[in-house]
Amino acid sequence: MQENTESAPSGAAKAELVIRHAVVRFAGDSGDGMQVTGGQFTSTAAYVGNDLATLPDFPAEIRAPAGTLAGVSAFQVNFASEDIYTPGDEPDVLVAMNPAALKLNLADMRSGSTILLNTDAFTRGDLAKAEYQSNPLEDDSLEGYQVVGVAMTSLTRKALQESGVSSKERDRCKNFFALGIAYWMFGRPLEPTADWLRSKFAKRPELAEANILALQAGHNYGFNTELLPVYFRVEAARLPAGVYRNITGNEATVLGLVAAAKNAGRSLVYGGYPITPASDILHELARQRHFDVRTIQCEDEIASVCAAIGASYGGALGCTASSGPGIALKQEAVGLATMVELPLVVINVQRGGPSTGLPTKTEQADLLQALYGRNGECPVPVVAPASAGECFELTYRAVWLATRYMCPVFVLTDGYLANGSEPWRLPDMATLSMAWKTTHAASEQMNGFAPYDRDEVLARPWAVPGTPGLEHRIGGLEKQAISGNVSYDPANHQQMVEIRAAKIDGISQEIPEQEVEGDADAEVLVVGWGSTHGALTAATEHLSESGHRIAHAQIRYLNPLPRNTGDVLRRFKRVFVFELNGGQLVRLLRERFLVDCIPVNKVQGQPFKVVEIEAAIKPHL
Repeated sequence: MQENTESAPSGAAKAELVIRHAVVRFAGDSGDGMQVTGGQFTSTAAYVGNDLATLPDFPAEIRAPAGTLAGVSAFQVNFASEDIYTPGDEPDVLVAMNPAALKLNLADMRSGSTILLNTDAFTRGDLAKAEYQSNPLEDDSLEGYQVVGVAMTSLTRKALQESGVSSKERDRCKNFFALGIAYWMFGRPLEPTADWLRSKFAKRPELAEANILALQAGHNYGFNTELLPVYFRVEAARLPAGVYRNITGNEATVLGLVAAAKNAGRSLVYGGYPITPASDILHELARQRHFDVRTIQCEDEIASVCAAIGASYGGALGCTASSGPGIALKQEAVGLATMVELPLVVINVQRGGPSTGLPTKTEQADLLQALYGRNGECPVPVVAPASAGECFELTYRAVWLATRYMCPVFVLTDGYLANGSEPWRLPDMATLSMAWKTTHAASEQMNGFAPYDRDEVLARPWAVPGTPGLEHRIGGLEKQAISGNVSYDPANHQQMVEIRAAKIDGISQEIPEQEVEGDADAEVLVVGWGSTHGALTAATEHLSESGHRIAHAQIRYLNPLPRNTGDVLRRFKRVFVFELNGGQLVRLLRERFLVDCIPVNKVQGQPFKVVEIEAAIKPHL
């Protein structure tokens, strides 16, 4: 926010400061509505045309004791009039609704940044819950920050005393009072949020009006008290022409599934079991029934993936999603889909592990699970979107691969992509057209159907059961080549293992070659996959602007790898591989291409910061 481009007077006492970007973090108790508050701030930023990136960060506990450190929920948004790639390293403004929120987030604030506090929450009891030994508003611990204290709870109560809602409901509106102040600080319009509230509480209009009143009261409080010496303006970003919407990774994944099913002319059948952070995929798909989407919430993970396989057996498009521990349970069925050679899309929204680990935090530690986590020789394609919006494109592509090659396909996203959002330009559907595999047709001349006969990409026919002339066996036992009969012949088993592997390897001929961004003649290459893309792009751009020569490769197809991957790696003197795990991709690249890649790993449940990447690379430039 310190990057000012101009300063213009606005009234006798205030100045409007035009800035290129700002990072705002809302933090409070999990019952304070911080995700809603941040989400509305984000929607309004999108409404005025800013580029943006968000980072929701919430506790795993359904309801930790109010006011404690374990119950703090936060939402960070970086909005700008220029291209940005991450939700920002350090907030310029922290809105802290209680002492626990202040304590957990203060370490991320840089000196001179603004902290807006709800002073009503700084009571002796709340300070004790946050494990404060003294009141930070009275000691010197906040020296160096611009601290703005506002009695948000009591001011909200006063503003809503004639609203007709209960005292408990009035207190719940204080997040919109805080949002109103934030809107005043950045010159944001109130109407989009007011419209959203009227729609959200259509059956409780008195609640909608109470929240709108709190929003207006917060905005008016900032304006009338001249809360800050200046207020800020972030102009609309110059984005390529098109129709945009704000989208999360999970939303984009759902649209990718639906669009692919529609273009393939098939019903979409989703088998799922609730698990964070993948549950939103089930929720969003359930709203798409009008697009011939069937959703089944099964009794467990195994049932859900088997339901999806059954759907594909019947000629529909079967898909399922989960996170690490749920994927572990699905793996035997993924092996079954590999053996019976039916399409299946498996979406893994990765989170911190092992076991149930960190349910609401992000990690990339399921790569080896996707590649090797099944019994027997069982290779499957694996793709990894690099941004929230890209979840649409890669999921769409995964559906096409699953049907063309008759196999399961993994889509690896993560908690950061799933919940984070960005502006997304609606694609031209005409550009998504592909040749889709059709189900096998019966023929009167057919003399013995061969269910494991193969086409030019080694895929077997997609035969719908019940079709006269296409009777055949399926199951997890090894198949005899061509006939599909159960076979224990040793030579046949090796032949079938090699055919299934060759089918997956052949996909490398249809996927794009690996691209390199930045200085192609540099000595240093940084490599990443999945959600590391934004931070790596920002870091390499900063270093290039500083005169350093550096290149960046983001791998989106992890199995098979792009056919030129080895050539790309060998062109550079030093190759750094950044991952949110202990070093899984780097192990794969070293083994496959004998290149001594340098691992840079983070396993903290949080995405890379740009400064962390720069700090790791700079000594080698």
